Amino acid sequence: MTFNFNFELKTFVLILFAISLIVSCSDAKKETSSNEEKVEGAFPYMLPETKPNRPLSAALERNYDAYMGPRQETNELFTQFKYTRLKGFDYNGGDGTITRRDPSKVIFANGKYYMWYTHRETSAAPVGVSNAHLSSDSIPSADWDLADIFYATSEDGFTWEEQGVAVPRAEKPNLGHRSVTTTDILVWEGKYYLYYQAFSVAPGKNGGDNCPVAVSYADSPDGPWIPYNKDVIPNGAPGEWDQYSIHDPYPMVHDGKVYLYYKSDFGRSDTTQTVRMHGLAIADNPLGPFEKHPLNPIMNSGHETTLFPFKEGVAAFAIRDGNEMNTIQYAKDWVNFDVAATVEMMPDAAGPFIPDVFTNTTDGRGITWGISHFTVPHGNWKKNHAVLLRFDCDLSLDVHDPRMKRHHNKPKIETLYRHGLSKEQRERITKANKELKE
Repeated sequence: MTFNFNFELKTFVLILFAISLIVSCSDAKKETSSNEEKVEGAFPYMLPETKPNRPLSAALERNYDAYMGPRQETNELFTQFKYTRLKGFDYNGGDGTITRRDPSKVIFANGKYYMWYTHRETSAAPVGVSNAHLSSDSIPSADWDLADIFYATSEDGFTWEEQGVAVPRAEKPNLGHRSVTTTDILVWEGKYYLYYQAFSVAPGKNGGDNCPVAVSYADSPDGPWIPYNKDVIPNGAPGEWDQYSIHDPYPMVHDGKVYLYYKSDFGRSDTTQTVRMHGLAIADNPLGPFEKHPLNPIMNSGHETTLFPFKEGVAAFAIRDGNEMNTIQYAKDWVNFDVAATVEMMPDAAGPFIPDVFTNTTDGRGITWGISHFTVPHGNWKKNHAVLLRFDCDLSLDVHDPRMKRHHNKPKIETLYRHGLSKEQRERITKANKELKE
């Protein structure tokens, strides 16, 4: 009797286990079938505008998560740039004796546009930073040596009238008695502030392009400008990334404070090239004191500084230098930047027209145009100078220009051939070919 009971109990348990196993396998099959339905078929021909619910490669994940649109034409921070020659400026036949470069942001005041820029007019062209020992009180070392800050006004942004000097070189021993250059504008509580690099020796004579940042202020964009005669953003301590240079001061208003971005050159040695990255300094008052952000450098690429409020954050150009050069980047918190678009033919030293840059906005609308410079326009370094030109783009939430969103600018073949191999490179290739045959 006991034997039969145990046998029946064991049989019953085995039957329950078998049923459980069958049900489990069935559920697993259903789940597998469900998952297969999720990934069934290849990626669709028509690119989904929103992230599809399917496993994606790292590249596709990034395409939907890192950019403001999966296509270039739907990415608000992608654009092509268009360029226009400005009217109203003379360059003395391009002989290198007159330069206009590093324009400020463009502002609108008194019914017209204003911009400020580096202006050099010397008896000779620059000898070059590496030949700074050949410079003098009348012969510049760099294109920005022996310069003053000029300004010009325009009714339409294409034709400009030069108004003359805004901030001249200072008297010795004040900051900037050698050259004042690379300026940018801040409008704060009805007053105007021009920040600029103030040289006391010729660029190159102090081992590089070293100088502090100075500021002048005025009640009108037409001046007169009063120099503060103090170093408003000091260089870093010895051994720090910005110990030698704080270039291209670029002020904006955010969170009720002055956010001033800048570039520094560092990392150069006998075997390495110069690294250029961006930093940020913040102040409650335009005259400081400025406190450098603890995360500096806050951008790992770029040359001159160009930024603008965009949505709740800030967008920035990263041109020419660094692993992320030729990109437009975005920082929602105004500090931590990510690549938002890769672009072509970026403007050098761009000074955009940004209507809301000083309004403490939390809904930046973007930009559509500005002024930039182009260096050595004829390709002759013995007549080195820069010219100002206008750029247009569609980096605005209020403009939709499909022509600015096209995918590629094809260069002329002559442009490619101009970037040919050097004599040393040809010799290296010839030697390699010869060794291969031996």
